[in-house]
Amino acid sequence: MQFSGERPTVDLTYSDVFLTPRRSAVTSRLDVDLSPRDGTTATIPLVSSNMNSVTGPRLAATLARRGGLGVLPQDMPLQELDAAIRWVKDQPVPWDTPLVLPPDTTVADAAQLLPATDGHGIVVAAHESPHVDDILGIVPASRLGTALPDARLGDLARGRAASIDADDVADARQAFDLLVAAEAETVCVLHHGYLVGTLSQRSALRSTLYRPAVDADGRLIVAAAIGINGDVAAKARALAAAGVDVLVVDTAHGHQEGMLDALRAVAELGLHVPIAAGNIVTADGVHDLVDAGANILKVGVGPGAMCTTRMMTAVGRPQFSAVLETAQAAAEHGAHVWADGGVRYPRDVALALAAGAASVMIGSWFAGTIEAPGRLQVDAAGRVYKESWGMASTKAVQGRFGRLDAYERARKELFAEGISSSKIYLDPLRPSVEDLLDMITSGVRSSFTYAGAATVPEFHIRALVGLQSAAGYEEGKALPVSW
Repeated sequence: MQFSGERPTVDLTYSDVFLTPRRSAVTSRLDVDLSPRDGTTATIPLVSSNMNSVTGPRLAATLARRGGLGVLPQDMPLQELDAAIRWVKDQPVPWDTPLVLPPDTTVADAAQLLPATDGHGIVVAAHESPHVDDILGIVPASRLGTALPDARLGDLARGRAASIDADDVADARQAFDLLVAAEAETVCVLHHGYLVGTLSQRSALRSTLYRPAVDADGRLIVAAAIGINGDVAAKARALAAAGVDVLVVDTAHGHQEGMLDALRAVAELGLHVPIAAGNIVTADGVHDLVDAGANILKVGVGPGAMCTTRMMTAVGRPQFSAVLETAQAAAEHGAHVWADGGVRYPRDVALALAAGAASVMIGSWFAGTIEAPGRLQVDAAGRVYKESWGMASTKAVQGRFGRLDAYERARKELFAEGISSSKIYLDPLRPSVEDLLDMITSGVRSSFTYAGAATVPEFHIRALVGLQSAAGYEEGKALPVSW
């Protein structure tokens, strides 16, 4: 990356900078390869944050199907983490994971899992992996918006569901054509007569644009986080046995002795999976964590939407400069950086990559999606939302230390930081994490073409960055037209 003028002497965040277009031989966004090349098998540079309100098994599987990586949070009990990893590994790669609900489920209950939106459907059957003869039908998600709340899905599912046989589909383009010919929005995918997935026209189209992130056995990849306290080695060994593809050793202040001890303990196990660690914001932090065994560094202190660390402690660093310095240091060690926090727009993802990040972690942006953990709720104005909270907040502390006695738990709560509860509203135009991936990757691919870069490493070199005023940043925003 180069600055278009003199290198700044103050730290910068994403809104302080912009990308300058350069002469380019990259003529199409589809010629861009977004693979992060960070030791994982991800094919797009997007990682979901290990926050309780962001990444669960459902989001992790969906993200991996489109090439990204989901990090399950460390607050999940070990048995639940084990089960979540194995669940992701069992999910179909070419098809969507089916949402199967029994016929006596009410519309109100179904709406807590899926909003009334196009492109999604509910398979109505008594069993989770039913035979075709046991499937009563598919209820389009859009139907939930017109049916009475106490209506039963079994009454809405009339007629045999449209289906295709997995063995009859050679590629995603053929699958798309089959759905168009059948005039079906969503179909069941069968194998030997049993349901193995669902497919919509939109998901078939996406399969022609994305490459799934899979392990050596062709299964979807998933990461999991562990803290630095307790028997870290035992937790890491258990997660590796469950099939985890990346281990994330995580704490708010990553450049500390406790982190270094935990990293050494995990690295000495020889588990043959990449180890990410953080969070840090300096080159010194990179050197120490890599020496202790980290392959990937999580970078960011204080930029998260649910984080109050900077306002509470004055500790942190503007994110663009933090990524720039740590990425340069990581490259010297053959390590990589994940930019963690501060992302509000696709432009921020592009700028993090320009600064040298291999991938960009996204938190609250993904929290307001269908696939994120938690039930959908509706406010007084009829808007659909999910609840989100910071990982150092009182709510998170209560969950993390719930097994302590009341006195010790109360002591922990005194030192909580972050927002305990926030409503993250679903974007009615982009309610799914896949909708957000479409928007983000489209913008980032265009950024690459403007820079004349066809790969992430090329973008690191060719990105030309300039500084802008607050007015310059505001000028770049689209304004509603009014006459």
